[in-house]
This record gives sequence, C-alpha cells and structure tokens, in this order.
Amino acid sequence: MSDNLVNPPELQSRFVDVPNMPWVETDFPGIEMKMLYKDEQGRSTIMFRMAPGAVVPAHEHTDFEQTFMLEGSLEDDEGKCTAGTYVWRPAGNKHIARSPDGAVFLSIFTRPNRFFEGAKFFTEDGKE
Repeated sequence: MSDNLVNPPELQSRFVDVPNMPWVETDFPGIEMKMLYKDEQGRSTIMFRMAPGAVVPAHEHTDFEQTFMLEGSLEDDEGKCTAGTYVWRPAGNKHIARSPDGAVFLSIFTRPNRFFEGAKFFTEDGKE
C-alpha cells in the first residue's frame, strides 16, 4: 500500500472556506447564515449568526439536531447554551430559541425543522 491514497472525484474531501463565505440573511430578523453543507435528503450543516435579541420562532425538530456554540448564547425554556458548549435535541423537540446577547453557532440537521407560523426552514426556501 502506498503512502498516498487517491480517492475518485466523487469520494474526495470537500474543503469549505468558511471565513470568506458571505453571511446570507434568513427570513428571520437578525439571523444570518452560512450554508456549509446541504443534500437531497434534507441533511445540512449551517453556521448561524444571531444579533442581540434575535429569536428563532416556534418550531419542531423533525429529526436529530446538534448545535455547538462558538460565541454568545442561545436559550429556550429548557436551558442555555453558551460559548464552548453543545446541545442536541431529539426528533419531536419543540421550542423557541432566543439570543439575548447575540450568538454564532454551528448546527447540524438530519432533516429540516417544521415551523408553526408558516415560515420555512432555511433549506426549504431555495436559499444557500
């Protein structure tokens, strides 16, 4: 076996230049995102930036979701996720997420969320 492994193009790593990606506005005031990964099955990895006081309206996690907080904090009625901490939510979890002081975090979704007030999840409305 050689010291160099070469994958065919479809199996090669994809490197994403996150610092140079532009922040994209979402349909929610004060919330911007960088879509790092998205596929046809609804899986996605998204970096979010929330302005102080921004709110993610009532929604349900339709499958397993994970969030790692890079800066600031995100809170709901069950607790608070602060810089350097991680939270995961099972399918069926419902909540409203608030960021009183602003936040930057990475979220990994297995399937898009379902919002109760008719808003669409970021991967459903064609934005990338």
